[in-house]
Amino acid sequence: MDQAADDWAPHSAHWGAFSARWNGATLDVTPYEGDPAPSPILQNFTTAMRHKARILRPMVRKAWLDRRAPTERTFDQKFVACPWNEVLDLLANELSRIRTEHGAGAVYGGSYGWSSAGRFHHAQSQVHRFLNIAFGGYVRSVNSYSAGASAVILPHIIGGYEAVSRHNVTWDQVAEHTDTVLAFGGMAVKNSDVASGGISRHIERDAMQKAARRGAIFYGIAPLRDDMPPEAGARWLPIKVGTDVALMLALAHTLLVENLHDHDFLTRHCTGFEPFERYLRGRDDTTPKDAAWAAGITGIPAGTIVDIARRLPRGRTLVTVSHSLQRAQYGEQPVWMGAVLAAMLGQIGLPGGGYNYALGALGHTGRRLNAVPIPTLSQGRNGVSEHIPVARVADMLLNPGQRFEYNGRSMHYPDIKLVYWAGGNPFHHHQDINRLRRAFNVPQTIVVHESAWTPMTKFADIVLPATMTLERDDIGAAGTDPRLIAMRRAVDPIGEARDDFDIFAALSERLGVEQAFTEGRSSRQWLAHLYEPTRQALAAAGWDAPGFEEFWRRGELALPSAPDDGGFLRAFRNDPLNSKLPTPSGKIEIYSSTIAGFDYNDCPPHPAWLPSTEPPTARHPLTMIANQPATRLHSQLDFGAYSQSKKIAGREVVRLNPADAAQRGIANDDIVRLFNDRGACLAAAAVTEDVMPGVIQLSTGAWYDPEQGAAEQPLCIHGNPNVLTRDIGTSRLAQGCCGQVTVVECEKYTGTLPAIRAFDPPDHG
Repeated sequence: MDQAADDWAPHSAHWGAFSARWNGATLDVTPYEGDPAPSPILQNFTTAMRHKARILRPMVRKAWLDRRAPTERTFDQKFVACPWNEVLDLLANELSRIRTEHGAGAVYGGSYGWSSAGRFHHAQSQVHRFLNIAFGGYVRSVNSYSAGASAVILPHIIGGYEAVSRHNVTWDQVAEHTDTVLAFGGMAVKNSDVASGGISRHIERDAMQKAARRGAIFYGIAPLRDDMPPEAGARWLPIKVGTDVALMLALAHTLLVENLHDHDFLTRHCTGFEPFERYLRGRDDTTPKDAAWAAGITGIPAGTIVDIARRLPRGRTLVTVSHSLQRAQYGEQPVWMGAVLAAMLGQIGLPGGGYNYALGALGHTGRRLNAVPIPTLSQGRNGVSEHIPVARVADMLLNPGQRFEYNGRSMHYPDIKLVYWAGGNPFHHHQDINRLRRAFNVPQTIVVHESAWTPMTKFADIVLPATMTLERDDIGAAGTDPRLIAMRRAVDPIGEARDDFDIFAALSERLGVEQAFTEGRSSRQWLAHLYEPTRQALAAAGWDAPGFEEFWRRGELALPSAPDDGGFLRAFRNDPLNSKLPTPSGKIEIYSSTIAGFDYNDCPPHPAWLPSTEPPTARHPLTMIANQPATRLHSQLDFGAYSQSKKIAGREVVRLNPADAAQRGIANDDIVRLFNDRGACLAAAAVTEDVMPGVIQLSTGAWYDPEQGAAEQPLCIHGNPNVLTRDIGTSRLAQGCCGQVTVVECEKYTGTLPAIRAFDPPDHG
């Protein structure tokens, strides 16, 4: 029976703090009262708790259970319901077999870390802790789909990803000091609405509005007009997709030839400008990277480029580069070139000026760090050294033993026999889903903990129903948010769903490591244990530091913020000799001798213009942007009320320019078919001037829903763009995700519309 709740339960999601109350049928949700701009994504919770997509009982794929051949996995396979004791015994035996026959290096611990804002019931941490303790380790992934290229290139050229993106320029500085913002890829607030661990106050719109009212100019350099919010009053520079580096080079060229660059800063704080200057002037390739050259590539007039370049040195200028630009082939280059452009202006380290990678790309950025630690669950020690860049999972499964290059190392893909996934849906965030489907047919066993029948669960062998965040107690916290949230349960767990911790504790008992995994603590005791370091740090600093039970009663606790000191780049600017950067030279590396030594032709030793190897063609003339959605986080709660309210005829919306729509006879609300050589999907058309000509935009996150009966390349009838995207690395340096951009054709769909089955449970007995 559902829990009766007279009181509102405080809670937190990655997209905001809120309170919730179960009314017997749906969830009442109200945003945190101190949030000036709460995210509408919160409304996805209202109908999600008792949706038909929820998993009610443990399930096992019938063909896997029977061990009959062939056992190829499909999305319409039959499942068998199993009692918890039976399925846990079955799984424990399978885990023991894999460990005995193949070792810990045959297990891939998947999972993406966005399933819950809670610091204890964090599925990724729980599965990794379990595998480390029960197995001695697992094959892990490094980096992320969002920042796969930037996380690798930034340490070579300026410093660590976290320090550059999160402890650098703040929104307070922008509001007070910045005169010009070059926002390459924009600053879409649908992205900054979200931060791992939660947000109690969304501040981005207000900060941009304050800066604009003071006279600051924001340039939204993106193919989509609404990648900047109205509050910024931005000047839109519609740029051809993937050509931002050419524009940056042309701006730098103008600064150079008109002697507007900062010679002293380049000399004192940078290394390697001379070879880059030769490239910029075209001394070796006879092609100066000037405004006229860039105009033909970017579609931005040469005069506009020159005018902007001349404006930049006249006031405090901030260069930002969004995640979107590095989620494409050669994604390392715009990240690097953005830093070089800022270095030429000599403003790195100044309040509100210089370079801040990913400002506005996530809610973590542009905020002060907390002065005390937040609760963190130890994951133990991983005894397996083998790992892969996260976006190379299909390569790993399809090519065991094959060599690959990564960040100067020659590595090989391990031979994976079992995949253990807890929280996350790779059939959302991975590229080329048809290829991924073939890859996930390689392992002997796939285990998934999940709260709903995502495509990943439908493709698994053992499916264990996990509670949703509002069905359990937890602590919400982020390293850049000044609130600790007591995430109280608002509704009883559905069906037989269990917390991930309880599932792993039961498995640990069967594997003889229960004490090591649980440390003798219940879930409630773990929450108090994880809270204690935060309490002690607060007490030591003289801040309010209540005991755990008092914190739980209050529902929230204020956390002090560290000074807005500009981080390591401010310190480096002020004293480059005693506050060296963590790069090989201790300076900003415009030319990297380290990268030169790798001899990668797809990542040269200084930033350069490298055109995509998949340009638009007569067959596929449109460039598709597969960006993050505004109605949900990734694919989470795609069945939720808010996500569903923004679909048309139940399908994801694809936006295109009126000229492209007219050429194809497409009108608003038409169902269209997008296709290329990798696959095809249906979507509902929205015709808008906010998308530049030649571009089509379809957000990620619609649950993959393959048409029944098709074989190699089934039509996704729901609108998942990753049936179309390329599964290649950004370069041999980072091997990041290229899922942001691909080329397609689009046509009006005139056939009989197949019914959407994305949220239907599979056939089971």
